[in-house]
Amino acid sequence: MGGTSWIHWVIVLVVVILIFGTKKLGNIGSDLGKAVKGFKDGVKGAEDDKPAAPAQVADKTTIDVDAKEKNKQ
Repeated sequence: MGGTSWIHWVIVLVVVILIFGTKKLGNIGSDLGKAVKGFKDGVKGAEDDKPAAPAQVADKTTIDVDAKEKNKQ
């Protein structure tokens, strides 16, 4: 009585298709796929945004040199 067989799932699937229609279900599926892809790209982008340490040191040195030259004038 409490178990569900594959026949019950087929009946549920047919009812869902009749209620929403195949076009809406296709749109929902594509929207879900785009959301998952966007999430994966966002996670990848967060890992790629980490700046490299040598680039920060080079920028700081350049700023210090500019500041010293302004003080001499």
